[in-house]
Parts: sequence; structure tokens; C-alpha cells
Amino acid sequence: MRRLFIALLTVLTGQNLAAEPTLPLGEFSHNRLDGWEHKSFKGKTRYELQALDGVMVLKADSQAAGSGLFKEQRIDLEKTPFLNWSWRIANRLSGLNEQSKTGDDYAARIYVVVKGGLAFWQTKAINYVWAGNTAKDAVWPNAFAGDHAMMLALRGPEAPLNVWFSEKRNVKADLKKLFGVDLRTIDAVALMTDTDNSGRQVSAFYGDIWFSKD
Repeated sequence: MRRLFIALLTVLTGQNLAAEPTLPLGEFSHNRLDGWEHKSFKGKTRYELQALDGVMVLKADSQAAGSGLFKEQRIDLEKTPFLNWSWRIANRLSGLNEQSKTGDDYAARIYVVVKGGLAFWQTKAINYVWAGNTAKDAVWPNAFAGDHAMMLALRGPEAPLNVWFSEKRNVKADLKKLFGVDLRTIDAVALMTDTDNSGRQVSAFYGDIWFSKD
């Protein structure tokens, strides 16, 4: 039983339990939401910490709503360029044109933001999404923000439901590839499960989030 529990923890946090994450951001397994703020665009997705198979995770449930959790924190990508997390979804948002405004909904997404300051038009974001109708590894500009926010499907309709997936992305390299600029820092990380455009319902779960050197 103890081995099974340790194996489950490893899947949920996506890390070696013998080593602490370099820079923890979302410590959901420790029953913490420190520093995460709620921001609503339309309605309110319900986010709550809950135990799943004996481990605390963040559950998101959206019913025709679009709101997310944001954490503003300057991340030095020279020191910790890799963003790590785990996620799973309970149902899909199938049949949406995710490149249109009416279909810009995702069962799960995690994104990084580079603020443009007073030059707001220079703000950049990468949305790592669990797509419902777009193939894995596809890239496209956000329907509302254009090429200021690029969408990258890490999981698509082929991914099974109710299964944990661990992700690891070199954010510095992704920014360079998608925007053609070499950026040293990002300013915020956010997560969102949203259905405000389609008016549908979806549930997802998020494990711990952290940055690492390797």
C-alpha cells in the first residue's frame, strides 16, 4: 500500500519525491493556494482543493463560465526555464472550433504571461491547453488576443479521460519559438477551465505546479 501511495504521489506531482521542486508555484498537494487570485471574465468557474485518491489536488468545475486563478510572480527563466505540472480531465469539450471566438473554451489550460507594462500591446502569453477538437502539438493564435497569445495543444481529443498526465515545458525555448524573442523572465502563471463561449460544462483536476532548472 505504501508503494502504491508513493507511486500515486509521483504521478500527481510529476516529480521525484526525493528532491524538492526548484521553485514551487502551486502547492496543491500541501493544501495550499497561497498567492493565487481569482479573476473572472464571465461567470465563475469553481476552484477548490479536494482529496483525490488520498492526495490533495485542485478541482475546477465550469458551467458556462470563464474565470481563472492567477499568480503574479517574476520567474527568472535563466535559472529555472522549465514549467512542470500534472492534470487530468473528466469530460471533453468536443466539436468546438477552438480557433474561433465561440469555440475558445478548454477543459484545462495553464499559461504564462510576459507583461508589456505601459506598452500593453507588447504583453505576450503562451496558453498550454488540453484541446477538445485540435490535434496534439498544434499551434494557433488566440481568437481574442491574436498573436499576442499563442495556443499550444499539449493534449488533444486522443488523450483518455480520468488519467493523469505530467507535463514539462521549456518556457524560455517556447517563447523564443512562438514569438521570435529571447526573453529572460515571465511575470505570471495562470490556470483556467472555461466554458463561457460554448455555454457547456466541464471538470478538470490540476496537480502541483513548479519551475525547475532541468
